[in-house]
Amino acid sequence: MKKKGTGNAHAAQPAIWRARWLSIRRKSKTFMGIFAVGLCISLLAGCQETPKNSIIKQKSSDNIKNYESNEENQGTQEGKINEMVKAPKTYKNHMEYEGGKLVIDTDAEIILPKVDAMNTYKVSARQVDQEMIDQFTKIFFDGAKFYHGYTYNEWTKEDYQKDITMLKKWKAEGNLDPYNWGTDDEGNLAFDIDAAIEGDEMSMEDAPEQIEKKEVIPSFGLEWVDTSSGEPVTKVDENLFYGVAETDHGIYGYNIHGSSASTADVKILIQTQEEGPKSFRDFNTTGWKDGRYAMDTESRSKDGEHETHRLSEDDIKELLKISYEDAEKMAKEKIDQLGWDWEISDWDYSLYSRSYDMKKEDIEHAGYVFYFTRVMDGAPITFTDSYGGSLEDHNSTMIPWSYERCEVVVSENGIERVEIYNPYQVEEVQTENVTLMDFDSIMKIYEQMMEITNAQMMDYYDQAVYHTKRITLGYSRIYAPMVDSESGILVPVWDFFGGYDSESEEYSSKDSGEHSRQSFLTINAIDGTIIDRDLGY
Repeated sequence: MKKKGTGNAHAAQPAIWRARWLSIRRKSKTFMGIFAVGLCISLLAGCQETPKNSIIKQKSSDNIKNYESNEENQGTQEGKINEMVKAPKTYKNHMEYEGGKLVIDTDAEIILPKVDAMNTYKVSARQVDQEMIDQFTKIFFDGAKFYHGYTYNEWTKEDYQKDITMLKKWKAEGNLDPYNWGTDDEGNLAFDIDAAIEGDEMSMEDAPEQIEKKEVIPSFGLEWVDTSSGEPVTKVDENLFYGVAETDHGIYGYNIHGSSASTADVKILIQTQEEGPKSFRDFNTTGWKDGRYAMDTESRSKDGEHETHRLSEDDIKELLKISYEDAEKMAKEKIDQLGWDWEISDWDYSLYSRSYDMKKEDIEHAGYVFYFTRVMDGAPITFTDSYGGSLEDHNSTMIPWSYERCEVVVSENGIERVEIYNPYQVEEVQTENVTLMDFDSIMKIYEQMMEITNAQMMDYYDQAVYHTKRITLGYSRIYAPMVDSESGILVPVWDFFGGYDSESEEYSSKDSGEHSRQSFLTINAIDGTIIDRDLGY
């Protein structure tokens, strides 16, 4: 069966594909056009220092405190955490700043865990060993054959010739941007079709007549030959397995990345890929994307050349060929076998598209994506878009450690994609039944910080309107990378989810935030400190 997926790499350039895998710290969840730019601006604005007159307490990268137990509430009944935080079921507030240029509109459902109390937990980074590799291999690929990805995904002379022919055809038809790369800041096409043709012609000279399928056992320490410099150089993947699995129901890319001297991150990526070669050039535009971006967002350039519209949920349902129940069962059956106490905390539709805009005509396939998180004595770790593990600046010598996360995409063809990051080893309860700040105090912090962290948006937009739709109490991991990059603490936090509309000289965009997993702000529920989700502290 021919499967859809990110496909084969540009084989004569194995180092390029390898570099792409090694650099995937964040999933290619594509924010469409202006939304991606807006998010980056928002995050940058959010990293400014808290002013001296703020009620907020800042926390540094080398300081994680021990929290005290709430002795008075040791007898709190199950599901009565609200007796401590005193939160309403919904919260509404409307704030305007800068003469209405910055608007914070909060109309949110408040979601609390059904627990009697919340604790803090010590966690550490779980390391990849052969036992873990064997576990994943058996769960997802029992009975499959495995091949080295570098040779399996290599392009032959015939593949290059087909690509050259297609590029020349597109050029003759006037299609100079076939992969939808767009333009740079000066309006020039980001994709140079003439350079691509020339590159293919050069690479074809040294390309093999046919691929070599080298069978391997999934493990670290496999050798491969790098020819990117023109001369063959034997290299060893000490902490990486880059492979391909052939199964009875399709072909899958199978990559496992262990921690290294530069990162504490562990990554497992499984995804279907098409038979035969596939251009690496549409790597960033093609793939499975969360349906919420199609349902919640729309944008328009002021010159009218670029415009996207929302899809309705009914539009997406028409594309589905599997029920939610069947897809959920398929995902849970696999993840439950890991035995890591992960449960589905959220889900979305997943759309396979070859463009950023996700127009209905560009969507080739539809399914579901399930977000699994660890549940701690009844209360889940809150899932957000942020992978964590960022550095404060490019010169930082800290070793980053991203969050634990698990996402599974399922269609009627079965498992399409599995992404797992940094499974935790839960060491112990650090503090039982911690005292949580009351909801009103948290909201005072939220209202002040939403103004502070987004004030710089006015440097980029004529107007920005934030819609906070959901307020959640759950857990998040914090750590002190200056002290230890492989251990941290799970603490109770408040997250504020939503989307925002923006107006600028060139673009207008809208994001209702109805299905958002973008957290505008994360507040430590114990002491009110602000946690930067990208940094992890």
